[in-house]
This record gives sequence, C-alpha cells and structure tokens, in this order.
Amino acid sequence: MGIDNLYRKTAPRGTYRAYDGSVATRLEVCGLSVELPTPKGWVRPVNDVSFTLERGETLGIVGESGSGKTMLGLALMGLEPPGARRTGGAWLGPRGAAGRNARPALRPDSLDALRGKNLILAAPGEMRALRGRAIAMIFQEPMTALDPVMRIGAQVEEAIRVHEPNLDEAEIGRRAFEALERASVPQAKLRARQYPHQLSGGLRQRVMIAMALAAGPVVLIADEPTTALDVTVQNEILELLGRLRRELQLSLLFITHDLGVVGQIADRVAVMYAGRILEQGPALDVLRHPRHPYTEGLLRAAPRLTREKLVPIPGVVPALDALPPGCAFSPRCPYHIAECDSAVPELLPAGGAGRFHRARCILVRSGGSR
Repeated sequence: MGIDNLYRKTAPRGTYRAYDGSVATRLEVCGLSVELPTPKGWVRPVNDVSFTLERGETLGIVGESGSGKTMLGLALMGLEPPGARRTGGAWLGPRGAAGRNARPALRPDSLDALRGKNLILAAPGEMRALRGRAIAMIFQEPMTALDPVMRIGAQVEEAIRVHEPNLDEAEIGRRAFEALERASVPQAKLRARQYPHQLSGGLRQRVMIAMALAAGPVVLIADEPTTALDVTVQNEILELLGRLRRELQLSLLFITHDLGVVGQIADRVAVMYAGRILEQGPALDVLRHPRHPYTEGLLRAAPRLTREKLVPIPGVVPALDALPPGCAFSPRCPYHIAECDSAVPELLPAGGAGRFHRARCILVRSGGSR
C-alpha cells in the first residue's frame, strides 16, 4: 500500500455489541522481555517492551524484519521457541490485588479468572486453555499455519471443540459455519468441505480469521495478515478486520512493516527496532510528525504514488549479540552524537500529543524539538 494512504482511516467506529462486564478486555504489557539462547550467549529479540491496548482499540506494531515484532506476538501467546525465557508482565484487565508475581489459577470455561493476573507466569496448560478463548493470533502465512490434510470446516470446528468440548457436533458445525460467514468467506458451506490448497491466498487468510475468532477471544494479534496479498485483497482484509473489531469490540494488536497499512487501520502505533520500542503514540501524530530518526527513515523509504526519490536507511539492523552500548540505531542515525553511545535512551515525551507521543531519543526534549 502506498504511503499516500497513511492518513486514510477505516470507517468510524459504530455501535459495539455489548459484552457482559465480567470479561476483562484491556491488555497491559509491562517490561516484557524474551531471551533466546545462542552459541554466543543469551540475546533479547524483545527487550523491555511496555504498552496498553484498550478495549476496541487497534495498536500497530511497526518495524523492519528482525525488529522483534513477531516474537512479541508469540510471547504474548505463550508460543516462544523452546528454551526461551520470558520476563515482565501481561495482564488482561486491570492488575489485581495479587500483584505482578501472582500465578493465575485459570479455569478453561471462564475468563473472569484472568482479571488482574500476569499471563507471562501462566503454566503451559493454562496457556493452552487461554489460546483462542481469551487471546488469539492470525499468523503471517496461512498456507503453513493451516493443516494441509484437513478440510477447512474441520479446522474451524477444532478451534471451537477444544474450548467447548461439551457441545454436540451439530452445534459445533453450526458455529463453525457462522465463523466462516462472519469472516466473509463466500459460499461458506462449499469452502468448509475444501482443503487449504484449493483456496486463494485471500480466502485462506479469511479462514485464519474465522479460526482465530471462532472461540470468542477478546484480544486478537494479527501478524502481517496482508503480506503477499495483492492490493485489492489486502484492502478487503483490512476492512474485514476493522469491521470485526468494531462489531465484536476486539482489542487488536496489528503487526506489520507497512506504514500505509498502519495509517489505515491503527489508532496508535509503536515503532520497534532491535527488540525495543523507539517511538509510540497516536497513529496520525507519529506518521505526520515523527520524532525519532528511525521513524523518519522508515517514512522516507516508503513508496509513494507521486514521483519522489526513495531514501533508504543506510546500514543494516545490528545483530542482537552485537548491539552498540547506547542507542541501537546510533550507527545508522544521521543525527548521531557522542552522547548517543553512553546509555540506552529513555522514552521521553515528544510534543505533539503530549505525554501520549513518546520517543526513545536523547535529542528529544519535552516541549522542545530535535
């Protein structure tokens, strides 16, 4: 999608379907880090990441390949690679009196037990009960995420059956059909009998959306859901996700490298680089008035419909086991000064939308300009 669409938002939010107030839907992530073992030692593809995602809101996570976006989503799902270590916290709803170190005592048939609990401390069995029921993920490549030897309908039914085993087969089939229709899969009954290889890329992505929403999650993570789709289909998927977010009042974490997509679907944006968030704030404020040199570089390198020269960011993303001592972006930054190498900068208020727009750059000062 061209950079000219940065400021074209999806349709205004309509009347949300009411949920009962017992279900916690606000996602709060605080100091989340993921460490992976390597021959050279431990590295952090996700490093001290914090954000909040309100009910019915879309937060766009943007960055180059290798910035830690997908690993962030996998960590929230409890799907990090074997041997990885997670620290920090992730809460659905406000933190409870039990505090950050409380281990959730979850029941598969209830989301109320999530209120105020740290999901990062959940045991593997508890996370299996949560995945799909409380928090779900749409993966980047549906052809590898879908089972090639199972019919589409059976895969959607499985997503329902695992969380509601007491339902009879007729009810499970009915709900699976409804999920496919909700995801705007045409000829849902016919498609339910087909295999993944018989569907187009856009239809496979719609099936992934149907599977993710079949058990009624309150938080949806979408990892590059429009990659490798043509522009027309990409726009249809974005409009579908926007509609479902409004109708179901989902909290949507949208991971992408495409700034045009962020401008179309996101309320707020967080820009990641080398595992850290370098800038975050209201989407239009960040895209129109970037306050970190990396965000500026991404915008200059993004394609436009008008004839303008693309300006690539010089250099490459540093290896996680060879990060510079201060700002990770400093070797590629046109504004680099000696102080950039002394320590990792804090996320500072960056003007514009006040405290809601922040940038991790020592050249940013509250109320001032770079």
